[in-house]
Amino acid sequence: MSLNLCIDWGNTNIKVALAANGKLQRPVIVSEESILEQVTGIIESHKPDKAILCSVSQHSVELEMMLRSKIKGAVILTGNTNVPINNAYLSADTLGADRLALVCGAHASYPGKNNLVISIGTCITYNLLQNNRTFRGGAISPGLQMRFKAMNAFTSMLPEVKKYDVDDALLLGYDTETCIQSGVVNGMIAEIDGMISMYAERYTDFNAILTGGDAPHFAGRLKNKIFADPDLLMKGCDLILDHNVPLPQ
Repeated sequence: MSLNLCIDWGNTNIKVALAANGKLQRPVIVSEESILEQVTGIIESHKPDKAILCSVSQHSVELEMMLRSKIKGAVILTGNTNVPINNAYLSADTLGADRLALVCGAHASYPGKNNLVISIGTCITYNLLQNNRTFRGGAISPGLQMRFKAMNAFTSMLPEVKKYDVDDALLLGYDTETCIQSGVVNGMIAEIDGMISMYAERYTDFNAILTGGDAPHFAGRLKNKIFADPDLLMKGCDLILDHNVPLPQ
């Protein structure tokens, strides 16, 4: 049995999970301050055969060095890493590792489909994996908090709305804060629905898959049919790790 250690170092959260023979355990969120201690503890107690680090931020160099020293089969995922799909993205050097992991996860979960993976986090990324197993790209737009912060940063009078309830956002705002909340939340809903509709018109056998930290707030508010998978990135990391570091027979 192969035991894999998967680490997702995002802009907002760091998640760690173990996977055994393609079955992912529930990821846990760890802090940057305790990441070395916690991952070391996992390695010592569970003794994973392989490890992968998917990072879209300035991750700890010490963590990377520790993984390489303690686990022979350690992979640091980049846009140039060998993957079990065709990566036709033209600027692989600037491709976020998370986007590559997401489309690999979609390939594992929905093979033979045109899959649009929508990850709602710091940014919203739209990532199309065609049914010929080819990833070409998609789109990137600002995420929820980035939109709230941008309106404050680039105007003189608009406040930064820090306390908001996405699930209860009004359509008709009754003051400046609720108007901003309406514009941000309902604007994102309209954007995501619109993007799904445009892709669905172009591609047959089409799936839209929603993931990312803010995805639960939007999954039930979209008009289009979607699949929700909060662990899609980790599933992709596990698949990429097995693809790059097969166990000896």
